[in-house]
Amino acid sequence: MSEVITAHANRKMVAIILLAGMGSRLGRPHPKSLTPLDQSQTILSRQLSILKQYQLEVCCVVGFKKDLIMEAANDCLFVYNPNYDLTNTSKSLLVALKHFHDRDVLWLNGDVVFSPEIIGRMLQSSESAVAVNNSRVSEEEVKYTLNDKGFIKEISKQVSGPLGEALGINLIRRPFVEDFMSQLDAVESSDYFEKGMERLIDQQGSVFKAVDVSDLPCIEVDFETDLVQAVEMINRD
Repeated sequence: MSEVITAHANRKMVAIILLAGMGSRLGRPHPKSLTPLDQSQTILSRQLSILKQYQLEVCCVVGFKKDLIMEAANDCLFVYNPNYDLTNTSKSLLVALKHFHDRDVLWLNGDVVFSPEIIGRMLQSSESAVAVNNSRVSEEEVKYTLNDKGFIKEISKQVSGPLGEALGINLIRRPFVEDFMSQLDAVESSDYFEKGMERLIDQQGSVFKAVDVSDLPCIEVDFETDLVQAVEMINRD
């Protein structure tokens, strides 16, 4: 019942999935998000199913082989990043936010396989938020530190003394969206969206609350070993 109430309370929120990248590290001929997890679902179809459980409107940012994604998710909204081969997630997110600057926005990377409960936990936050796992710290992943109020202080792949990993599932509340857009616009084309988050934090102070989901499974699929773990995860579920 609590999840239904949360979903109704967030009908004005939009969920943005970043799907424009080429995903070359996984070595598939199709967009990474269309990689099968089992006979019935892909990474993307699982994400969409979870987001729709919470009655969220979904917008996909497309680029590489966009027609394949649009066919696979034909009931979503779409925004095209024409420079997908020259830009990173900062610019893909900015392209979408221009259409939703007056709404709360949940956004996520298109290669994350996660427990549905993570979205429920994020939506329960009254603050802008970042889903984090404080039980592991990998050199390749985005890391974070906190200020004394429990808000994100630093968030990037180069963080000294990290407390854990940021999982690529984030929420920004409407009062911060336009300032966030300005910061995303100011960063380099090659930057990840976390650079814009850091700039917003430098400007505004306590913006993003860390939401601990260490007890829930979440895997970013970059390599074949990640995919194997993701498949094992959903089989356990």
